[in-house]
Amino acid sequence: MADRKNILDLYFLDARARLIDIAAYMDRVDRADGETDFRHDAFRKALKALDSAQPDRAEKVLQAFSDPTDDPIPAATTKAACGAWPGGDNA
Repeated sequence: MADRKNILDLYFLDARARLIDIAAYMDRVDRADGETDFRHDAFRKALKALDSAQPDRAEKVLQAFSDPTDDPIPAATTKAACGAWPGGDNA
């Protein structure tokens, strides 16, 4: 198993910078006019998964954005991925 200090030495500054970027993104979204949508809802759900002492945080973050259904759709409805499942709560 990796040594905690070594992991902190290697990754702390990068993680810190990413966290600051996320905070800035959330500030921009919160200051903007208009309604929220499913992507923002999924993002906030993913952030809640980080506030846990459980070892499966990465899995829970991915699940917050993922389509939980098993059946494939017959055809794509857009030309690009949007990064989150628009179908509602995927608890």
